[in-house]
This record gives sequence, structure tokens and C-alpha cells, in this order.
Amino acid sequence: MKSLDLNRILMNDLPFHFLLEVGLRTMIMFVVILVTLRASGKRGIKQLSVFELVLIIGLGSAAGDPMFYEDVGLLPAFTVFTVVIMMYILITKLTDKVRWAEKLLEGKPEYLMKDGRLLYRTFKNSNLSRDELFSELRLQNVEHLGQVKSIVLETSGEFSVLFYDDDDIKPGLPIFPGEGLSAADTLEVVCNFCGQLSHGGIQQTCPECKEQEWRIPFYNKRIS
Repeated sequence: MKSLDLNRILMNDLPFHFLLEVGLRTMIMFVVILVTLRASGKRGIKQLSVFELVLIIGLGSAAGDPMFYEDVGLLPAFTVFTVVIMMYILITKLTDKVRWAEKLLEGKPEYLMKDGRLLYRTFKNSNLSRDELFSELRLQNVEHLGQVKSIVLETSGEFSVLFYDDDDIKPGLPIFPGEGLSAADTLEVVCNFCGQLSHGGIQQTCPECKEQEWRIPFYNKRIS
């Protein structure tokens, strides 16, 4: 091996037209990462956008490999950086100007709960677990679903919660573990999954979500 060989340092003895292949590979993998993250839903994204995650993953891999792999040249890594950043800028401008592109790539906010009622079908399609939603509500001092008017799942994966005024609070499903379990002799019960209220006691199945477990509703006002 020849020391201080400029071609080996920059390209690892590969031809310079290999940079075109690197650019093509980068564009393909950028799309693959983007599609994978969009298909996985909004879970775990939280405060980072999909594009920021793609940028982090793409640049992180491009920066790491040339540091300790002797068969990875520096110029291919620089090409990856350039292509990823250019695609990020172009897609950001596209989503700013074209509304349908923004919805396609970033999604749109979705109601999980509206007018005090959990939207069962939307909730099931969101890839969220009930425990994840209830945990977030408990952190906001929610004791039962009757205290909540609306919940919106934002494109960032965060929840926006709108509460009822104290005078408008409804009977609701308790969301703390182990509460409201004995509902056998109670006329007013709520579905253990979606919070649907029943005034006729325990039914065979919930008309909203088809679940079969019921709890005693809570009426408490929210302590903020």
C-alpha cells in the first residue's frame, strides 16, 4: 500500500464515475427510509418531523462509515451529504407550496376523540395503543374520559387535548388502573375500551367497538 496516495484517500482506488452510482444509491435509500417511516405511523416520532429523522439517519450513516472503514472513500460520503441535503431542501419547498404533497408526505392531524366520544375506528387505524393514550392523559391530570372533549393526534405524533369546563363534564371511563371495576349491579356503565356510555347496565357487546368489558363511570371534575 502506498502512503499518502491521494486517489486511495479520496476514492479508495475507485473510478470517479462511481460518484454517480453513490448519488443514485443515496436517492433510492432516502426514499426507502422515508416510505418506511411513513408506513410505521406516527408512533415514536414526537417532536421530530419525518424529514428530520430521514436527515439524521442518512447523514449519520454517511458520516460514520468513512471514519473507520478503509474501503469507504471520503468523496462518496461527501456526495451522500450533498444529495441528502438537496433532497431535503427540495421536498421541504415542495410541501410548502403544494398542499397535497404535504398531506401525502407528512400526513394530517386526526381526531382520536371528538365531542367527548372516542373515535374507535380512527384510533385503531392510528397504530396507537390505548395504554399509550391513557398514559399521556394521566400526565395531564385526567382521571376519566368524561373530562376530555377532544383529542387530536398531530403530525408530530404528539397529542393536543381540549378539556370540558367543570360544568360540562360527563360520566366517563376511568383511566387509572384498577378503578371502576365492579359494574355488575350498576345501571350506568361505560365500555372498558372506548368509553361508550350505557344507561341500561352491562350489555353483551359495546355497540361502538364490540368489546365486552364494562366499568363504573366517574363524574369527578378535573384537578388542574
